[in-house]
Amino acid sequence: MNRKELIDALAAKTNSTKADADRSIGALIDIITTTLKKGDNVALVGFGTFEVRKRAARTGRNPQTGAELKIKAAKVPAFKAGATLKTAVNGAKK
Repeated sequence: MNRKELIDALAAKTNSTKADADRSIGALIDIITTTLKKGDNVALVGFGTFEVRKRAARTGRNPQTGAELKIKAAKVPAFKAGATLKTAVNGAKK
């Protein structure tokens, strides 16, 4: 599902306009992004947690030349699914 399909589904589910659904999705993404930038987590009980994880510096290889290169340490966004979401995806009823 892409963003347009998500907007259509949200508008249909909430009986709102596509413009309202687009603004809602945009606002949600902005809030999650801003919160992660600050280093905080966003926990949605039953759904999951958006968090920032630290990736250590490491040595990699250029696949074309085989030469070693240094990959810098980085912060990466991550999502950890909650138990309710995992159960729903696996088809079991809770």
